[in-house]
Amino acid sequence: MPNSKGYRHSTRRLFTKSPRKRGIQPLGRLLIKYNVGDQVVIKIDSAIQKGMPHRRYQGKFGVISEVRGRAYVIKIKVGNMTKDIIARPEHVYIAMQK
Repeated sequence: MPNSKGYRHSTRRLFTKSPRKRGIQPLGRLLIKYNVGDQVVIKIDSAIQKGMPHRRYQGKFGVISEVRGRAYVIKIKVGNMTKDIIARPEHVYIAMQK
């Protein structure tokens, strides 16, 4: 029988957290409001599965293009193409502080 190629295939090492960072993250992370045009980094939090982007976008930079409910649409340049990634704020970090 062939190996499963599911959504989180080969993510055991990629999504592991250090022992002191396990569990739910602080509430302050969820209360940050991002605006359209903000540069962000996709950093997937494995403790929260909802609104999780695909693992190939882990660590990629992008720009927020719109807000959809609780989630954000992030434009990411991949090769020659620009892709729209939908991710919730748990998986998004601000790229640069001004």
